Amino acid sequence: MNIAVYCSSRDGLPQHIEDIAVALGQWLGKNGHTLVYGGVHAGLMHTVAQAAHDSGARVVGVVPECFKHRLDKVVDEPIYTHDLNDRKAEMYSRSDHFVVLPGGIGTIDEWVATLSQITVDQSPRRIVVMNLDGMYDHTVKQLEASSKSLFARVGNMLDISIITTTSQQMIEALETL
Repeated sequence: MNIAVYCSSRDGLPQHIEDIAVALGQWLGKNGHTLVYGGVHAGLMHTVAQAAHDSGARVVGVVPECFKHRLDKVVDEPIYTHDLNDRKAEMYSRSDHFVVLPGGIGTIDEWVATLSQITVDQSPRRIVVMNLDGMYDHTVKQLEASSKSLFARVGNMLDISIITTTSQQMIEALETL
């Protein structure tokens, strides 16, 4: 199974956040899955990739040309794209399911874009979201409100996203996919 991971590229995050990325990377490797991620050596992106690589996972890095010089050395297969939008499309096309770890606006953008694409495709794919320390509470509430609004064409968009708050919940959710 190919799992795309969206997460922070910021370095120096607290250890409890790093631990979640390590747990995910180790689970990917131990279960013979492939990691598909942003491909640069930075923040949680590198943390999850290093743990996946060290645990035996295949690592696919999808890198916009402007970040080519930041390619992570643990990448087994680099894929270069024109820009961030092309990267999202490439990651979507190469992945069976998705994980959202803590991150900023880019991570939220990837989550929502993937959610939208799954909805349009009527795909059975799912997104496991690590809502650590409530960081995505407001995003979840907004998605719930949007799903209930007169503008929604489908049911609850959060049925596609599995919201978790611990490493154990995240792994259990992945094991049901």
